[in-house]
Amino acid sequence: MAFINGNKDDVVAGRRLGVERICKVLQVAPSTYYAANSRPASARQRRDAEIAPRLLELWEDNYSVYGARKLWKAAQRAGIQIGRDQVARLMKVLGIEGVRREKRVKTTKPDPRMPRHPDLVNRVFNSAAPNELWVTDLTFVPTWQGVAYVCFIIDAYSRAIVGWRCASNMKTETVLDAIEMARWSRGRVESRIVV
Repeated sequence: MAFINGNKDDVVAGRRLGVERICKVLQVAPSTYYAANSRPASARQRRDAEIAPRLLELWEDNYSVYGARKLWKAAQRAGIQIGRDQVARLMKVLGIEGVRREKRVKTTKPDPRMPRHPDLVNRVFNSAAPNELWVTDLTFVPTWQGVAYVCFIIDAYSRAIVGWRCASNMKTETVLDAIEMARWSRGRVESRIVV
């Protein structure tokens, strides 16, 4: 209906398109178009027109971050009887959406020109004795104060954490401190460390 209403007055090749020509191309009976235009709004359309502004107001009152589930719960608290799927549909009609949480921290930025570090254990992370093979991982943990970077040294034999370090940066010293802690906790033994 909106397409026909928007294009019926257009002029193509010196002639006005009109409703009948558009309906003929779309293979829709013109009587269907006229019936739909003269038909009163349905109960759903009337309810949508009533609730949509209230949902938009609730969404804006909550800093424009709520998604369908949270907006639905907020509407329930405000006394609006509405289903969650209807909230999602009306949000789409209103052109609003919730804020998405995304990972913004990038821990590795590989240089494609540099050669990759060799796999010294061929992906076999088993060991026959303690302190024979240590593996390490450096990861980040989002906190209220920012991002904390944590490095763990794990003994492949016992799967025990033998050294760790937490820092606010991702510098080499963080990993070296974790290795020193592991060496100290295991009596300064020599081990193969796989990164």
